[in-house]
Formats: sequence, C-alpha cells, structure tokens
Amino acid sequence: MPFTRISLLEGKSPEYLKSVSESLHKALVEAFNVPADDRFQAIQQFRPGELIFDRNYFGGPRSDDFMMFAINIGRPRDAATKQAFYKRLVTLLAEAPGVRPEDVMIIISTSSRDEWSFSNGEAQLLENA
Repeated sequence: MPFTRISLLEGKSPEYLKSVSESLHKALVEAFNVPADDRFQAIQQFRPGELIFDRNYFGGPRSDDFMMFAINIGRPRDAATKQAFYKRLVTLLAEAPGVRPEDVMIIISTSSRDEWSFSNGEAQLLENA
C-alpha cells in the first residue's frame, strides 16, 4: 500500500513520466513484495526555482534530471530490504528512462494501518473494518 510522490523539474514528456512510474512500480513489486495492482503515485513537475536541491550533497553532482521519491509505506521493512529497493530502483531508472543514479533521492516513511483509507471513509486494512 505504498503511496509515492515523485518530484522533478518540469519539461519531461508523458513517455518519460510513464517510464519513471513503471520503474518505480516494478522496484516496489520486486523488492517490497507489493501487489501488482497496488499503484498509487503522484508526479509533480516544478518550474525552475521551485524544486530546491543541493547539487553535491551526499553523492552528487546532480543535474537538472534530479528527482525525489517520497514513499509512504504501511509495513516497515528492514534496512537490507530498503537497501535492495534503493539499488533496484536506480538500476531500473537508469535503464528507462535513463536517469543517472546520482540524480535519484529516495525517502521512505512508514505509517500504521489506521492511517490509510482507500475509499468510503473507512480504514479498510484494519482487522475489524
């Protein structure tokens, strides 16, 4: 049940954005064992000056192709699983649409089941829901 907000500079084609989405989803399915039909993403493109990032902090240099993945997951994963996910995502993004690993930032946050409502104003994932 992850939800991902993908932030990047504006100007990317629909095909590029679809490729980013597909690479993310494939990495989530493979590394986090997310169901194939569990896909919730928001892609936001920013004008120059609206997405601020240090071009050299921890692993730069970063280019204008920089993108940030803020992923909210329900169930926590151990450090090894998260590391495998990070590596898999940058590998897939390098393959398509061709993003350099230096240009990818990933942030994972966890939340409990009662903090998710997928529809009808109900917490569907609670045991008594």
